[in-house]
Amino acid sequence: MMELGEKELNQLREHTIALSDVEEQLNHFVSGFPQMDIVAPAVPGHGIMVHDNAARSEYEKCWSGYLDGDVRVVKFVPASGAASRMFKELYAYLDSGGEPSASVAEFIANADKFAFSDSLSEACVCHCGKSTMQLIEEGDYKTVIACLLTAKGLEYGNLPKGLLLFHRYADGECRTPFLEHIAEGAAYACGKDRRVRLHFTVSPEFMERFKRHLAENEREYSDRFGVTLDVTFSVQKASTDTVAVNMDNTLFRDEDGGLLFRPGGHGALIENLNDIDADVIFVKNIDNVVPDRLKDVTVEYKRLLGGVAVSMQKQIFGFLAELEHDNVPDAKLMVMRQFVRNRLNVDSPVLETKERHTLIDFLRRVLDRPLRVCGMVKNEGEPGGGPFFVRDSKGVVALQILESSQFSAQQKPILDSATHFNPVDLVCMVKDYRGGKFDLKRYVDSNAGFISVKSKNGKEFKALELPGLWNGAMSDWNTVFVDVPLETFNPVKTVNDLLRPAHQ
Repeated sequence: MMELGEKELNQLREHTIALSDVEEQLNHFVSGFPQMDIVAPAVPGHGIMVHDNAARSEYEKCWSGYLDGDVRVVKFVPASGAASRMFKELYAYLDSGGEPSASVAEFIANADKFAFSDSLSEACVCHCGKSTMQLIEEGDYKTVIACLLTAKGLEYGNLPKGLLLFHRYADGECRTPFLEHIAEGAAYACGKDRRVRLHFTVSPEFMERFKRHLAENEREYSDRFGVTLDVTFSVQKASTDTVAVNMDNTLFRDEDGGLLFRPGGHGALIENLNDIDADVIFVKNIDNVVPDRLKDVTVEYKRLLGGVAVSMQKQIFGFLAELEHDNVPDAKLMVMRQFVRNRLNVDSPVLETKERHTLIDFLRRVLDRPLRVCGMVKNEGEPGGGPFFVRDSKGVVALQILESSQFSAQQKPILDSATHFNPVDLVCMVKDYRGGKFDLKRYVDSNAGFISVKSKNGKEFKALELPGLWNGAMSDWNTVFVDVPLETFNPVKTVNDLLRPAHQ
């Protein structure tokens, strides 16, 4: 049993973290996380569903019919990430004495093409009495960049992505990703009550700014789309923070001798997702948005994903109702077995058993859990996770979304043979067949986290990342992958990504 002083115990109480949780985290630091048994990539026709025009049309009708019922749909958007990484190259140039890199030169050459260009010019005038273009003509690039990142009223280097101006429209309107998500949600997540429900997870220090941004635009966007906006916010819970350790796995202490706690990564948001009252939850990242002129493809495939989810859930609920009775005909058990293997892509030696009760128990366990339908795009070299078949400790093979960091050197050929990439495009069905709400925390694989090395005041330490929201945090969900076009994936990772055609 680990012994802590009163100061450290008070820190645990402030974070509402149990001592046993800290001990479990320390065990992970010492032992690491077990290597996953990755079987193969999911590909079109084997793990990834591909639909023709007729099938897409039918699933879209299914989704439209679903919205006509008394259902509650919520769009969940993780929006707490800072935008500072968008400006990494610009920061590096400010700190250097050299010439601008190609990336910085591209930013300067196109300074007037960004949606925030007018605001930037105003900031430059307030700072030194000269516009952005005047400063650029004089070769004073650093002042322009400094005004963008640090000028009072702009401070793009300190804001979250959700509050930056991403798109400028022909009529002069400029929109943030926050507003684009509202416009997108109105197109596919609005039920017969004409209410659009969105939930954003934000950092505590920006909560009021998000609320003010909503208040300034709520009336206009409600009138424009003929809807009632129901927008809520939450922050990542302190109880999901993790302790940091020294490189020898002893507890890391800060300058005051206290423990150092760090956010557990986006996987901690499974707690926030679990708190949402909804029948269906769409999940999409804050920076993956496009202007209205390009939304049609996104909306079409969101409706497709929703229709697939609704259709699959209906089949699953029907099976579970039949499994309430032990006298299910063998022929029906065969249909369920084929559904689990061919539609849910779950395989196990148990599916071949001749023992009825063993098979029925397995089918109940597999079918009676949350369902997620995930869009997958063709891999064009983007870094990050993708769709794979994984075998668990009980020999059950199922679909998972894995990050590249979860592959060993020996497993790299499997990673390299993947055809698709995870754009974070999920539809989550979180109600059980009796109408109750799943406790999503029960379906997390706690062994799917990872350890990274960080530093503070020049001293290295190890940090523990919880299982990712769409990775280990949804490990024990039923998972369906659907092929969606690359046009639905337009993230903004660097400021110059805003110069791509999809954002102009």
